[in-house]
Amino acid sequence: MNKLDTSNSNNYEYITKHLEIHILGGIKTNKLESLRITLSIQKLKQENILRHTLDLYNDNQVEKFVRKVAERLEIGTSIVRRTLQEVTKELENYRFLLLQEYEEANKPFIKELSATEEKEAITFLKRKDLLTKTNEFIGKSGVIGERTNRLLMYLIFTSRKTNNPLHCISLGSSGVGKTHLQSKVSELIPEEDKVEIQYYLQTLFTTFNRTELQHS
Repeated sequence: MNKLDTSNSNNYEYITKHLEIHILGGIKTNKLESLRITLSIQKLKQENILRHTLDLYNDNQVEKFVRKVAERLEIGTSIVRRTLQEVTKELENYRFLLLQEYEEANKPFIKELSATEEKEAITFLKRKDLLTKTNEFIGKSGVIGERTNRLLMYLIFTSRKTNNPLHCISLGSSGVGKTHLQSKVSELIPEEDKVEIQYYLQTLFTTFNRTELQHS
């Protein structure tokens, strides 16, 4: 069975007993609904090379390309069609592999408390002066001033763990530190529990999947 050679990330190679194909520039992993590539194709040990850009998921484009290759390289359409189908399958599998590797590499680190740490946390949560002590620790973390607002914002952020999470909107004149306060308090929230967006257009939300922005 022929195998896709991806050792050169900018020039994948796929060779059969009839054809030699090079995928120039690799493939994109951000649009799974298409498989757009730029390739060069030639018969083995011949100089006549055909270069073309097409979407392998577009049947009309593929069929036109099959006929063009068959005519230009003087080879049967069935051979070209079968080879392109094989290449498509190989590229699909490789793209899924790239996505899996990316997800593994970017998987957020989730800290698990030791038995001692968990016991200390439970003891802390049972304190009668819990809010006062929590606010004190927020201040020690580097959130200076805004004692009431910083505690309120932290409690709102923490409500993500409940069935009815709260939301907040910071209102105030420009330059009074709304963004700074929100950014500093958000540093107290685990990375795996937050998505930070400072500026966005309405169309931005179409790039997220249906569950990506839901509360954990």
